[in-house]
Amino acid sequence: MSERFLNRISFGSPANTGNLLSPSSALSLLEEWVPNERLRLHMKQVSAVMKAWAIEKEGADELTARKWEQAGLLHDADWEKFPEAHCRIIIEELEKRNIDPDVIQCIASHGPAHFGVEPVTKMDKMIYAIDELSGFVHAAALIRPNRYSDLEVKSVMKRLKTPAFAAQVNREEIADALGRAGLTHEELIGFIIEHQKDVS
Repeated sequence: MSERFLNRISFGSPANTGNLLSPSSALSLLEEWVPNERLRLHMKQVSAVMKAWAIEKEGADELTARKWEQAGLLHDADWEKFPEAHCRIIIEELEKRNIDPDVIQCIASHGPAHFGVEPVTKMDKMIYAIDELSGFVHAAALIRPNRYSDLEVKSVMKRLKTPAFAAQVNREEIADALGRAGLTHEELIGFIIEHQKDVS
Protein backbone atom coordinates (compact mmCIF):
# COMPACT_ATOMS: atom_id res chain seq x y z
CA MET A 1 0.00 0.00 0.00
CA SER A 2 1.27 3.47 -0.90
CA GLU A 3 2.22 5.64 2.04
CA ARG A 4 0.18 8.40 0.40
CA PHE A 5 -3.05 6.38 0.33
CA LEU A 6 -5.84 8.51 1.74
CA ASN A 7 -7.71 5.50 3.13
CA ARG A 8 -11.12 7.03 2.59
CA ILE A 9 -13.50 7.56 -0.30
CA SER A 10 -15.70 10.39 0.99
CA PHE A 11 -14.52 14.00 0.83
CA GLY A 12 -16.09 17.25 1.92
CA SER A 13 -19.74 17.75 2.80
CA PRO A 14 -22.75 17.79 0.47
CA ALA A 15 -23.88 20.86 2.43
CA ASN A 16 -21.04 22.76 0.76
CA THR A 17 -22.13 22.01 -2.80
CA GLY A 18 -21.56 25.09 -4.93
CA ASN A 19 -19.01 26.64 -2.57
CA LEU A 20 -15.79 27.55 -4.36
CA LEU A 21 -12.83 29.78 -3.63
CA SER A 22 -12.97 33.09 -5.43
CA PRO A 23 -10.51 33.25 -8.36
CA SER A 24 -8.29 35.63 -6.38
CA SER A 25 -8.34 33.42 -3.27
CA ALA A 26 -7.47 30.34 -5.33
CA LEU A 27 -4.53 32.15 -6.93
CA SER A 28 -3.37 33.44 -3.55
CA LEU A 29 -3.38 29.90 -2.17
CA LEU A 30 -1.44 28.72 -5.21
CA GLU A 31 1.19 31.44 -4.84
CA GLU A 32 1.51 30.91 -1.08
CA TRP A 33 1.82 27.14 -1.23
CA VAL A 34 3.74 26.71 -4.50
CA PRO A 35 6.96 28.76 -4.77
CA ASN A 36 8.18 26.79 -7.80
CA GLU A 37 7.17 28.65 -10.95
CA ARG A 38 7.36 25.56 -13.16
CA LEU A 39 4.97 23.66 -10.90
CA ARG A 40 2.68 26.69 -10.75
CA LEU A 41 2.63 26.81 -14.56
CA HIS A 42 1.76 23.11 -14.71
CA MET A 43 -1.18 23.65 -12.37
CA LYS A 44 -2.40 26.64 -14.39
CA GLN A 45 -2.13 24.62 -17.58
CA VAL A 46 -4.11 21.71 -16.15
CA SER A 47 -6.66 24.23 -14.89
CA ALA A 48 -7.06 25.86 -18.30
CA VAL A 49 -7.42 22.52 -20.09
CA MET A 50 -9.92 21.27 -17.50
CA LYS A 51 -12.08 24.38 -17.85
CA ALA A 52 -11.96 24.26 -21.64
CA TRP A 53 -12.89 20.57 -21.68
CA ALA A 54 -15.82 21.15 -19.33
CA ILE A 55 -17.22 23.91 -21.53
CA GLU A 56 -16.45 22.55 -24.99
CA LYS A 57 -16.90 18.82 -24.48
CA GLU A 58 -19.29 18.52 -21.55
CA GLY A 59 -21.48 21.59 -22.15
CA ALA A 60 -20.82 22.73 -18.58
CA ASP A 61 -22.55 25.73 -17.05
CA GLU A 62 -20.49 28.47 -15.40
CA LEU A 63 -20.44 26.94 -11.92
CA THR A 64 -19.51 23.48 -13.19
CA ALA A 65 -16.75 24.91 -15.39
CA ARG A 66 -15.37 26.75 -12.35
CA LYS A 67 -15.33 23.48 -10.39
CA TRP A 68 -13.26 21.81 -13.12
CA GLU A 69 -10.99 24.84 -13.30
CA GLN A 70 -10.44 25.02 -9.53
CA ALA A 71 -9.72 21.31 -9.19
CA GLY A 72 -7.09 21.64 -11.90
CA LEU A 73 -5.55 24.72 -10.36
CA LEU A 74 -5.14 23.23 -6.89
CA HIS A 75 -4.56 19.52 -7.54
CA ASP A 76 -0.82 19.70 -6.76
CA ALA A 77 -0.94 22.57 -4.27
CA ASP A 78 0.72 20.58 -1.47
CA TRP A 79 3.23 18.68 -3.62
CA GLU A 80 6.18 21.04 -3.15
CA LYS A 81 5.93 21.75 0.57
CA PHE A 82 4.49 18.40 1.70
CA PRO A 83 5.61 15.74 -0.82
CA GLU A 84 5.14 12.83 1.58
CA ALA A 85 1.61 13.96 2.41
CA HIS A 86 0.73 15.07 -1.13
CA CYS A 87 -3.01 15.33 -1.69
CA ARG A 88 -3.88 14.83 1.98
CA ILE A 89 -2.89 18.38 3.02
CA ILE A 90 -4.71 20.26 0.25
CA ILE A 91 -7.79 18.08 0.76
CA GLU A 92 -7.86 18.88 4.47
CA GLU A 93 -7.37 22.58 3.72
CA LEU A 94 -10.27 22.67 1.26
CA GLU A 95 -12.48 20.75 3.66
CA LYS A 96 -11.71 23.36 6.34
CA ARG A 97 -12.71 26.04 3.87
CA ASN A 98 -16.03 24.27 3.16
CA ILE A 99 -15.32 23.82 -0.54
CA ASP A 100 -17.62 21.87 -2.86
CA PRO A 101 -17.09 18.12 -2.34
CA ASP A 102 -16.92 17.54 -6.12
CA VAL A 103 -13.73 19.61 -6.28
CA ILE A 104 -12.16 17.80 -3.32
CA GLN A 105 -13.15 14.37 -4.67
CA CYS A 106 -11.64 15.30 -8.04
CA ILE A 107 -8.32 16.29 -6.48
CA ALA A 108 -8.30 13.12 -4.37
CA SER A 109 -8.75 10.95 -7.46
CA HIS A 110 -6.15 12.50 -9.77
CA GLY A 111 -3.71 9.64 -9.13
CA PRO A 112 -5.55 6.45 -8.14
CA ALA A 113 -2.40 4.35 -7.92
CA HIS A 114 -0.89 6.90 -5.52
CA PHE A 115 -3.84 7.97 -3.38
CA GLY A 116 -6.10 4.90 -3.51
CA VAL A 117 -9.13 6.87 -4.69
CA GLU A 118 -10.80 5.75 -7.91
CA PRO A 119 -11.98 8.38 -10.41
CA VAL A 120 -15.78 8.20 -10.52
CA THR A 121 -17.20 11.26 -12.27
CA LYS A 122 -16.19 12.56 -15.69
CA MET A 123 -14.38 15.41 -13.95
CA ASP A 124 -12.39 12.87 -11.88
CA LYS A 125 -11.49 10.86 -14.97
CA MET A 126 -10.44 13.91 -16.94
CA ILE A 127 -8.11 15.36 -14.30
CA TYR A 128 -6.40 11.96 -14.12
CA ALA A 129 -5.96 11.94 -17.91
CA ILE A 130 -5.06 15.60 -18.34
CA ASP A 131 -2.58 15.84 -15.45
CA GLU A 132 0.07 13.44 -16.76
CA LEU A 133 -0.40 14.28 -20.42
CA SER A 134 -0.33 18.03 -19.86
CA GLY A 135 3.11 17.85 -18.31
CA PHE A 136 4.34 15.54 -21.05
CA VAL A 137 3.07 17.82 -23.82
CA HIS A 138 4.77 20.77 -22.16
CA ALA A 139 8.06 18.87 -21.95
CA ALA A 140 7.76 18.05 -25.66
CA ALA A 141 7.16 21.73 -26.47
CA LEU A 142 10.12 22.96 -24.42
CA ILE A 143 12.69 21.10 -26.51
CA ARG A 144 11.47 22.69 -29.74
CA PRO A 145 12.88 26.03 -30.99
CA ASN A 146 9.37 27.36 -31.60
CA ARG A 147 7.87 25.70 -28.54
CA TYR A 148 4.12 25.27 -29.07
CA SER A 149 3.77 27.18 -32.35
CA ASP A 150 4.58 24.19 -34.56
CA LEU A 151 4.07 21.35 -32.09
CA GLU A 152 2.07 18.55 -33.70
CA VAL A 153 0.29 15.58 -32.16
CA LYS A 154 2.48 13.13 -34.06
CA SER A 155 5.60 14.68 -32.53
CA VAL A 156 4.23 14.17 -29.01
CA MET A 157 3.22 10.61 -29.88
CA LYS A 158 6.75 9.91 -31.07
CA ARG A 159 8.13 11.17 -27.76
CA LEU A 160 5.68 8.99 -25.84
CA LYS A 161 7.17 5.98 -27.58
CA THR A 162 10.68 7.05 -26.51
CA PRO A 163 11.07 5.75 -22.93
CA ALA A 164 14.12 7.90 -22.21
CA PHE A 165 12.21 11.11 -22.91
CA ALA A 166 10.50 12.49 -19.77
CA ALA A 167 11.20 9.10 -18.24
CA GLN A 168 9.45 10.04 -14.98
CA VAL A 169 6.10 10.17 -16.80
CA ASN A 170 4.31 6.86 -16.39
CA ARG A 171 3.03 5.77 -19.81
CA GLU A 172 0.93 3.01 -18.26
CA GLU A 173 -0.92 5.52 -16.09
CA ILE A 174 -1.58 7.69 -19.15
CA ALA A 175 -3.02 4.69 -21.00
CA ASP A 176 -5.11 3.73 -17.95
CA ALA A 177 -6.46 7.27 -17.58
CA LEU A 178 -7.35 7.55 -21.26
CA GLY A 179 -9.08 4.19 -21.15
CA ARG A 180 -11.22 5.28 -18.22
CA ALA A 181 -12.11 8.51 -20.01
CA GLY A 182 -12.86 6.72 -23.28
CA LEU A 183 -10.32 8.79 -25.23
CA THR A 184 -7.43 8.19 -27.59
CA HIS A 185 -3.97 9.60 -27.00
CA GLU A 186 -4.26 11.68 -30.15
CA GLU A 187 -7.60 13.23 -29.23
CA LEU A 188 -6.51 14.48 -25.82
CA ILE A 189 -3.00 15.51 -26.89
CA GLY A 190 -4.46 17.72 -29.62
CA PHE A 191 -6.87 19.32 -27.17
CA ILE A 192 -4.10 19.94 -24.63
CA ILE A 193 -1.78 21.55 -27.18
CA GLU A 194 -4.53 23.91 -28.28
CA HIS A 195 -5.66 24.95 -24.81
CA GLN A 196 -2.45 25.20 -22.80
CA LYS A 197 -0.13 26.74 -25.38
CA ASP A 198 -0.85 30.32 -24.29
CA VAL A 199 -1.05 29.75 -20.53
CA SER A 200 1.57 31.65 -18.56
